[in-house]
Amino acid sequence: MKRTRAFLMVAAALSAAAGASGQEAKSTPQPEQPLTVASALDRQLSAAEKLVTEAAEAMPEDRFNFSPESLNIPGSSYKGVRTFALQVKHVAASNNAIFAPLTSEALPANFKGGNGPEDVKAKADILRFLKDSFALGHRAVATLTTQNMLQLPEGSKSSRLERATFAVAHAFDHYGQMVEYLRMNGIVPPASQGK
Repeated sequence: MKRTRAFLMVAAALSAAAGASGQEAKSTPQPEQPLTVASALDRQLSAAEKLVTEAAEAMPEDRFNFSPESLNIPGSSYKGVRTFALQVKHVAASNNAIFAPLTSEALPANFKGGNGPEDVKAKADILRFLKDSFALGHRAVATLTTQNMLQLPEGSKSSRLERATFAVAHAFDHYGQMVEYLRMNGIVPPASQGK
């Protein structure tokens, strides 16, 4: 059952990547590269990285600690939700925790706990933390092969493939939350701006 689920996740990722490569070929001629597990996941990670990073960059620094809790909307349930800054730091901290076992890189103790280091507070520092986490992600997915994708990294209950696909899905999930925070501040997310 687990292998079937993993196979279906790979097939979906490869199918999505193949569709994306077909669209890219129409707009920018590029030499055909053989599709691999690593390249398919790297495309998905790049798509999530672009959306999350551009959204983080779009929020003005003076609104980076915005939380919908501050709006006091009657009947809302925003008490205790993460600020925009913590959303970004959470994506970065999670990327580090998810991807480090794939590269065998040590995870610093202050990256654990879901929100990353407490001393990373300024927008520029948070953006650097985020970008570094995606760089780790690209190094991690580059290690995936059809031979090792179902192996469990040391100390993990999830396969290498499951970790990588979860990281991408997780980033997209928090991107959706970041979009709501931007819009609550009258900011159109970069991906939604006129083309």
